[in-house]
Amino acid sequence: MSGLIRFLYLLALGLWIGEVVCFSFLVAPALFAVLDPAAAADVTAAIFPGYYRLGAAAAATAVACALAIRRRASARGRWTAALLVLTAGLAATLWAGAVVRPRAQRLRAAAAAAGQAPAENEAFRAAHRLAVMLNGAALLAGLAGLGLSASALGE
Repeated sequence: MSGLIRFLYLLALGLWIGEVVCFSFLVAPALFAVLDPAAAADVTAAIFPGYYRLGAAAAATAVACALAIRRRASARGRWTAALLVLTAGLAATLWAGAVVRPRAQRLRAAAAAAGQAPAENEAFRAAHRLAVMLNGAALLAGLAGLGLSASALGE
């Protein structure tokens, strides 16, 4: 049973980290390089609901598996630290997806209705900055959790 849980843990953690890296460093830059800003924003907005659902599910799975592994581990301190950073990353993902993304969408629509580009709207730019910071925090949390658990898995 613990082998299956470790497998699911590593799979979920790899999926979560990989999703953030792939979207942030490959997909989004490519969209904004080849499409006009409005079209790139439309595609990005269409991707985000699934992006946040997948990220939250993978992060929640990693947290649940880490909790199960911690209960039987000899390196409980490292697993506790991993759980704390992974939980913080999950919280960042949930906040970005459930609070910040809908707000940014509303602000983007309001700017468009006013004939203004979203990038010219300070409230939208602030929501976007917050989303980027939360995405970065989730990535750092996932990487820190991976590092902490990698050292603990050997024991």
